[in-house]
Amino acid sequence: MYPILESAFSCFPMRKRVAETFLRYGLSVSKEGGIYCGKIEMSPAKIARALEIDRRVVLETARMISAIPELQGIFGHLEPTAFIGKAARHLGFEVIVIEAEPHAVGIIGRATKIISDAKITIRQIVADDPDIYPNPKLTIVLEKRLPANALSKLRGMREINRLSIE
Repeated sequence: MYPILESAFSCFPMRKRVAETFLRYGLSVSKEGGIYCGKIEMSPAKIARALEIDRRVVLETARMISAIPELQGIFGHLEPTAFIGKAARHLGFEVIVIEAEPHAVGIIGRATKIISDAKITIRQIVADDPDIYPNPKLTIVLEKRLPANALSKLRGMREINRLSIE
């Protein structure tokens, strides 16, 4: 988790868990303490049920965020994003998932260059933030199948620990 958030929630492990969930799903918190997915207001009770915690923890987390300007500045501006990675196959796309050294520089640039050189259109790229996800992945949704020579070039990148096609 980001240092500012780690510090703010260090004494509140359950609230930290709720805040991490807000980050992962792009759930924003209004100045009044409401929880939103875009313009849709979310039920604290249903969030609590999904996390298997008391709903009061969700409410307290939202109130805490709305009361602290630094946290409100972060959580007040989050937005959900449609991730098509798991649905891509049903849309006729190919998905490449790369697990690599999370703080290595240039992985996305080199990977997209290889894909571009193969004349394949990229429909979506999602890079998990290593401060939010314990095992971050780079997911690349491609318009069509990647040729074997391009796949070999991707696999040859030294920072890549694992590459899979889904």
